[in-house]
Amino acid sequence: MSRRIRRAWPIAAMVLLCALLPGTAAAQGSTAPKLTAPSAILVEQATGDVVVAKKADERRQIASTTKMMTALLALERLALDDVLVQAPYDAAPAESLGGFRAGEKVTVRDELRALLLASANDAANTLAIRISGSRERFVRDMNARAMALGLEDTSFANPIGLDDEDNYSTAADLVKLALVLRTKPFFRQTTNLERVTIRSGAMPRTYENRNSLVRSVPAVNGVKTGFTNKAGYILVGSATRNGVTVVSAVLGAPSEAARNADSKALLEYGLDRYVRRTALKARRKFGRAQLRYRDSSVALVAEREVVRTARRGESFDIRVTGAPQELDGPLAQGAQVGTIVVRQRGKVVDRVPLITARAVTEATAVDRLKEFAVRPRTVVLAVVFILGSLSLVVLRRRSARQVRMAEPEAAPPG
Repeated sequence: MSRRIRRAWPIAAMVLLCALLPGTAAAQGSTAPKLTAPSAILVEQATGDVVVAKKADERRQIASTTKMMTALLALERLALDDVLVQAPYDAAPAESLGGFRAGEKVTVRDELRALLLASANDAANTLAIRISGSRERFVRDMNARAMALGLEDTSFANPIGLDDEDNYSTAADLVKLALVLRTKPFFRQTTNLERVTIRSGAMPRTYENRNSLVRSVPAVNGVKTGFTNKAGYILVGSATRNGVTVVSAVLGAPSEAARNADSKALLEYGLDRYVRRTALKARRKFGRAQLRYRDSSVALVAEREVVRTARRGESFDIRVTGAPQELDGPLAQGAQVGTIVVRQRGKVVDRVPLITARAVTEATAVDRLKEFAVRPRTVVLAVVFILGSLSLVVLRRRSARQVRMAEPEAAPPG
């Protein structure tokens, strides 16, 4: 059921490690939750895995989740401490509002808090006009940004999410947008609040997060709700546990309770299937290198650890390239002498320096002489030299003896 969200060295060495990660049979064998919503998706943030998808590319009305793009443009183009003059807004009776009056001076920070927690249409209207000069120009900016992000099945007709046949998206595109927004610290912090009190404007105001799962489920930390009669109940949700984050989208649920139940089931299902694992431990030993001219060696170790998100039971492949069999100094402790390549699902996910565990001094003249003296070739040459010298001595002695024997004996004196 898994697929991937589309996203924007040669190695020659022996395999030193293939660490099989322990799994949980129950989590691996569990089936995806049954959903009442007609369209939904669940994505694991770090890997980009699509864990569950149900008509995730079906274009649908998206109600106030439209405000996610409004928030993105505000975060990209305005400073949080900028002060905006509230624009007039003529709201229908059923609209959600921040309660702002025209002319109030409100910080961007507080406009966004009202937008994201209370789903304030008046805040969305002011942000749009102050960013682009008019709602019409802002809608063009929204669609241009959607195109730049590769949201191919998304179109915006207003900054609020009011029903319009040209205001639509898909579960898949909304999660892509949420993943971009979650790179913004302010967005993550704000959508994880149960409630907030803002103090800019004419008076303090307190807003409760319309995403009730943030209040009731400890792992849930975002993102945005939406509802209109045409769109049905919508929730783009996120949850984090033990370092694993998953993001979901549920579109067109028949009720708020059904929307919450679907979202909670998806998020818990994803968190159960993924873990954070240490693929490579810091200072892990990958053999030793002989020190030239010396009868000793130095350990070669990993410079740092590698921690990755993985499916339960998933393995990492660890390979070493460029590891030397012999080293000579001087080398500092921690000198890189090779590379450790970490692969996940056949793709390189990290490269870690292979380093010396201690400093390596330069070989001394005595070390070099000792090493030279014990070389096999040196020994052979020495033996040949000694044997040759002995042979020469023997030959000389033999030659001298022959000369003496050849000389005539002297006649005795008469």
